[in-house]
Amino acid sequence: MKRRNRLFLFAVVAAALGSFFAIRSPAQKPGEPAAAAEFDVRDVMIPVRDGIKLHTTVYSPRRAAGPLPIILTRTPYGIAGAAQSLRGRYKELADDGYVFAFQDIRGRYTSEGEFVMMRPVRDRADPKSIDEATDAYDTVDWLIKNVPGNNGRVGMLGVSYDGWLTAMAMLQPHPALRAVSPQAPPADMWLGDDFFHNGAFRLSYGFEYSTRMETSRRQEQFEFDRHDTFDWYLDLGPLANVNARYLKGGIPTWNDFVSHPAYDDFWKRQTLVPFLTAVRVPTLVVAGWWDQEDFFGPLRIYAALEAHDDARRNFLVVGPWNHGGWNRAGNDDGRLGDFDFGSPTGKHFRAEIQAPWFAFYLKDKGAPPTAEAITFETGTNLWRSWEAWPPAARTSTKNLYFRAGRKISFDAPTETGKKDWDSYLSDPDHPVPYRHRPVQPTYFPGGSGWSTWLLEDQRFIDRRPDVLSWETGPLEQDVTVAGKVEANLFASTTGSDSDWVIKLIDVYPEKMPQDWKLAGRQLMVSNEVFRARYRKSFERPEPIPPNEVVPYVIDLHSQNYCFKRGHRIMVQVQSTWFPIIDRNPQTFVPNIFEAKAEDFRAATQRIYRSAKYPSRVAVPVVIR
Repeated sequence: MKRRNRLFLFAVVAAALGSFFAIRSPAQKPGEPAAAAEFDVRDVMIPVRDGIKLHTTVYSPRRAAGPLPIILTRTPYGIAGAAQSLRGRYKELADDGYVFAFQDIRGRYTSEGEFVMMRPVRDRADPKSIDEATDAYDTVDWLIKNVPGNNGRVGMLGVSYDGWLTAMAMLQPHPALRAVSPQAPPADMWLGDDFFHNGAFRLSYGFEYSTRMETSRRQEQFEFDRHDTFDWYLDLGPLANVNARYLKGGIPTWNDFVSHPAYDDFWKRQTLVPFLTAVRVPTLVVAGWWDQEDFFGPLRIYAALEAHDDARRNFLVVGPWNHGGWNRAGNDDGRLGDFDFGSPTGKHFRAEIQAPWFAFYLKDKGAPPTAEAITFETGTNLWRSWEAWPPAARTSTKNLYFRAGRKISFDAPTETGKKDWDSYLSDPDHPVPYRHRPVQPTYFPGGSGWSTWLLEDQRFIDRRPDVLSWETGPLEQDVTVAGKVEANLFASTTGSDSDWVIKLIDVYPEKMPQDWKLAGRQLMVSNEVFRARYRKSFERPEPIPPNEVVPYVIDLHSQNYCFKRGHRIMVQVQSTWFPIIDRNPQTFVPNIFEAKAEDFRAATQRIYRSAKYPSRVAVPVVIR
């Protein structure tokens, strides 16, 4: 009888305790993981200085010991599923104990106000002006005053657009903002990030991203009527047909593309780089070697800050990732595409670099960072620490010269013969695909090759007559590159405008029994496109004199890569890269967005390789 009473009492107490915890647990949102139950969840509308209210969700750990810092992420992409990240990309931070705040920026989802793509830095002479920096400032101010149990310190991080928003917060940081990590942030949408590269328009991405972001407050994908968007974009014809047939002037960012094809004040106002005149907050910039969207941006932001980093508070990490790949916790097996990098590099970054970095600046925990820059050296598959990036003191610049017979060599050409060039016919009606076909939409629901296209095998175009390739013989020893890669091209065209696409490629041996999938593979290590009309000025385009040899200096950006013994080094040059890059008519017109069908003409391109015109790629070879 006593045993029954004890069991009954236990059942009553258990039921009561269960009711108690159920009352304290937050209401779990549909689709959110059980991890959300570890936090008290609070949805708020945070007022900012112009009266607009921004939708924000705050996650406070229920079993926190002592006051905690706040980690803030601001995004245009919606925060409904933010709880998933607490056991995903933010797991290591969540385990360490932080309050998390996620915010829809103005004009997106349930936040008030008007959305402006990449809202320019405000006019500080106007006290009523606002930008993303003021919204971040006001948000941080509200959080530290209204979130219980915070320690008065806030950190910010985000990837891509969220990374740009994080960088914007650095311009006028709230005193409580003590650490920021802009990850894959765009820095200049015309010079080298999402929309243009050196004046060449990123057609498929620019069209699909702008329509997705500006059709409504929520992301809506443009519906293609073709399985292969290569055909859709080619059948589209001149870019003027985009508004004429489909958008009807209804997408503001597309209209901006049309109205501002050159690097005018519109684009210059969008870049935050001129305002990075001091390291106001400790900064951890993060990038991926195969970022298909924003590799230019993080390196540009890091370099701008580094020029003012007297107190050593600006740091860089670059790993073997695509766009945001370091944060894909559920698929962190150390692979990207067909390539195995030997260890879970994303987890290493999150646990061994990012978490200790925030803990030091937000919690006074641990030791200060010891390395200025940390990069993953692909090939050896090792993390390297550097006292500076680029590590000029530890490298020696070597030139890979184009030579006769489609060879490249570290030896400069000496010949001065009549045929000191290689040529191809570039036809905009038959452009070179930028990746294997079919080319799915960028945001294809069933999965798109977009995220890994930079790692695709370039053999699929190597034998095309409109692509030139030069390569070394099998390397007798490893060649390790660390730092800035730059192409110096001497070229002519029979047209009056042209695009030059150049790629530095690692050619794998034909026999690789240990990894047969990679046998003969041609892996892009660095690449870029340059629109020739901007060779003298990005602001004032001008035609190319037909058949005249013109020099071009093309930045192929940074890299830390080991070309292994037995591999070959290749350079490819072409003039179309479709539809990631729009078709150049190859006839100069003032605005390519207004070009007519008859303006598109084939042209013969020549790449010179003589003592007088030594086309080459300069690589910083590590001294060991």
